[in-house]
Amino acid sequence: MDSFAPISALIGGAFIGVSASMMLLLNGRIAGISGLLGGLLSQRPSDVNQRGVFLAGLLVGGLVLGFVMPGAFVMEASRSTGALIVAGLLVGFGTRLGNGCTSGHGVCGISRMSPRALAATGTFMIAGFVTVGLITQLLGGSI
Repeated sequence: MDSFAPISALIGGAFIGVSASMMLLLNGRIAGISGLLGGLLSQRPSDVNQRGVFLAGLLVGGLVLGFVMPGAFVMEASRSTGALIVAGLLVGFGTRLGNGCTSGHGVCGISRMSPRALAATGTFMIAGFVTVGLITQLLGGSI
């Protein structure tokens, strides 16, 4: 996908919003991916099953999309594999440090008008902008 497609972005955002709302209304749980993933180590089997099914649905959805639209996941990485691994580890560290991720704070928390989620999402955004600016200046090129 070479250009921004506002209709598909709107449809995707609506699906995310409806899914997060259904998770909260039907199960009383926030659809924060890092919390769901971290809770798989829980001692309660029913809780593990619910989390596992939700996360499996994310993976299966991606696999189905990859099968139906193979070009949806084609991208060129402008950084090395090592840099991408370090970036992923830093995101994981930030998720633990912030007690949640963009799905939990950004999608679910902001919609509930949570002050903590508003602060966390603002921090995510500012840190991302600063990081992109620094990396672009230090390493040159675009991210």
